[in-house]
Amino acid sequence: MMSELVSIIVPCYNHAQFLDEALQSVLNQTYNNWECIIVNDGSPDNTKEVASRWCKNDNRFLYLEKQNGGLSSARNAGITISKGKYILPLDADDILHESYLSKLVPELNQDKTLAIVSCYSKFFLKNKENIIHELKPVGTTYHALLFENCLIATSLYRKVCWEEVGGYDENMKHGFEDWEFWIAITKSGWTFKVVEAFLFFYRKQKQSMLIDTLQNHRISNMEYVFKKHKDLYLKHHDNTIDYLLYLLKENEKTTSKIKNKSTYKIVKILEKPLNLFKK
Repeated sequence: MMSELVSIIVPCYNHAQFLDEALQSVLNQTYNNWECIIVNDGSPDNTKEVASRWCKNDNRFLYLEKQNGGLSSARNAGITISKGKYILPLDADDILHESYLSKLVPELNQDKTLAIVSCYSKFFLKNKENIIHELKPVGTTYHALLFENCLIATSLYRKVCWEEVGGYDENMKHGFEDWEFWIAITKSGWTFKVVEAFLFFYRKQKQSMLIDTLQNHRISNMEYVFKKHKDLYLKHHDNTIDYLLYLLKENEKTTSKIKNKSTYKIVKILEKPLNLFKK
């Protein structure tokens, strides 16, 4: 079987402290036919110095520097200059299992209907031995992606798919860009596969882009995706309505629990004299 070139794209913004560990996991791959493009997305830390060391030690590491434009912009910039048939995005603070490529590349080689191959993941704190959560996604078509993103961003896919959909949507600067990207690819008939093995380690941090997205941008991002792919959601109108009603009910439950807490009631009591004073 032909050994296809894989382009690993590593955007980096303020994650220089983790970059060595991420790039070491690339170097440790048992599959050797890869290039790794480190994209410095206008990072104010020492990303350039760290990346330069890796580029000097192994010519498979390449460095690209650009003005800050966000994650989608950084990935697109790296993929634009890539030479691989397959693309693997890797955030600068995450880690690959050494067998990641050797187990996933053959899946794309063998099945021409596959656009994306993913795997099971482990979420860790500080070091990858400290596992706090495990993710085992399921599904093969866009139906599994409609309302929740079951695929990790670090999934292997064909570069031709990136070309077909016009890359990552650079308007999505507050997360969920990978979810929209997977929907854009699979809605045209491409399928995905999940290899049932833990081959990816996701670093969980107290403050991260994902946490900020979930706390502050989840609804606006969902609205953007729903409207962009309106044809798809209209096609599945009943399921879409059911899902939105489910979210409303869950929000009502959460709000009710908060209001029933004694601290909330005390605050409301204390607010009354203050409101009277303001009047």
